[in-house]
Amino acid sequence: MGTFRAKEANMSGNSNQDTNNAIPRGRYNSKMTDGSSAYFNSERDLLEKEDTKEKSIDLQTVKARVDRIHVDGLMRTKDDIIKAQVTDLFKAKDMQDVIIRAYKVKGKLEALGCFRSIGVYIDTSQGPHASSEGVEITFTVREMRRLMGGINTMVGNNEGSVIIGAKAPNLFGRGERLQMEYSQGTKSSTNINVSAVKPLVDSWFRTVLTGSVYNTTSDFPWSGYHQCDKGLLLDIALNPDGAGILKHNLQYEATYRKMICSKQASFRVREQSGPSLKSALRHICSIDKRDSLIFPTAGSLIQFSTEIAGLGGDIGFVKNELIMQSNWTPHECLSFQLGLQSGLLRGINDNMKINIVDQFFLGGPMNLRGFDMRGCGPRHDGNSIGGDAYWALALHLYTPLPFRPGRRGFGDLFRLHGFVNGGNVSNFTFKFANDYKENMKIFTENVRCSVGGGIAMKLGNVARLELNLVMPLLFIRSDVLQKFQFGIGLQYL
Repeated sequence: MGTFRAKEANMSGNSNQDTNNAIPRGRYNSKMTDGSSAYFNSERDLLEKEDTKEKSIDLQTVKARVDRIHVDGLMRTKDDIIKAQVTDLFKAKDMQDVIIRAYKVKGKLEALGCFRSIGVYIDTSQGPHASSEGVEITFTVREMRRLMGGINTMVGNNEGSVIIGAKAPNLFGRGERLQMEYSQGTKSSTNINVSAVKPLVDSWFRTVLTGSVYNTTSDFPWSGYHQCDKGLLLDIALNPDGAGILKHNLQYEATYRKMICSKQASFRVREQSGPSLKSALRHICSIDKRDSLIFPTAGSLIQFSTEIAGLGGDIGFVKNELIMQSNWTPHECLSFQLGLQSGLLRGINDNMKINIVDQFFLGGPMNLRGFDMRGCGPRHDGNSIGGDAYWALALHLYTPLPFRPGRRGFGDLFRLHGFVNGGNVSNFTFKFANDYKENMKIFTENVRCSVGGGIAMKLGNVARLELNLVMPLLFIRSDVLQKFQFGIGLQYL
């Protein structure tokens, strides 16, 4: 959050000395209503009253203008990239506006990835050219080292990973960085990633360019195959509002994929095994107004993604996916959350194929609770083969722990959690006009539903942990149920 320190001129001179002279020392005798006497130390009592007296100041009424901005601690960072971030401060008209804009500028400087720490100091303007309402703002920064590395942990997809990384931040003084990561997951997944990042801070859209090459291996025992990906990803991130609420990501991905079947894999999975080449364009748009990523109490999230594959290679499809979430808190101890996810996958033509890797799957502790990972939907000989259309809906109720142990501390990391969720995944047909009624059966037939509750824990601001007891209400015989579930991840239904 940073530290704002405002210095106020001493208008009363030696106030302590004047106060001591005005209040004579000694003890004063006062008659009580019952006739008894009590002694009071006049100096001590008056000072205590002054300490407990609250004074409120409307900062909007305090006129102020920024005369100078100082940035101390710059070594490698270029001046032009700093000027582009701080010039917005000169538009401030009052003290409240100065503080708000200074906080936003601090966030912009942090987003550059050039500094380890940033402090903000506000002082009255001094010197022969100082205005009567002028202030000076000083940013004290500590730049990152030229080469950094470390070992971290990451959670996601109900899997934990150990990450060994190294990066060279602020390579050329304008926020550029080169980073390398190697991760090993708890489910035999590995990932090697080398990325180059270049922020275009002077652009109106606050564009960030990223180029990555990667090598990823993942195991999917629920579907009977092991996947190896080698590819290239180019990403253009746009943040037009500057506050991180509206975001756009334009991506191009070229991937060589190799699918290896297990010995127990069904024939439907085996016939799709082998290498494939996917070349795709992707657009992700999100509007996130939530007050927290893990336990939001207010705000909403809307995210829509579109992927078009078939610019090269043998994989071709159009894939759309929608994620929505709304949060409201009628009482400080009750928070409701409504979540919706849906997706649709269509092939481009008969010459292009759709692989099982690209299908939608439902089920899991962070997805459709009460079912095993990929535990509901089309199956073949015990393997989940997914579908090309799905929907899922969930209503959550969160409350603090009973009697609020550890309030405003460790206890605030926990929530009691009750929910009801449902959904379905199936295959659509688009060949005939009367297929519309057949496709609408995804909302009426074979719908899965479950209710449950448990405890959820916040892990920093990057993931959540859930331990739930779930009772499936609607399911079919081929589904794989799971009444006790432990889940960990960031994205959840």
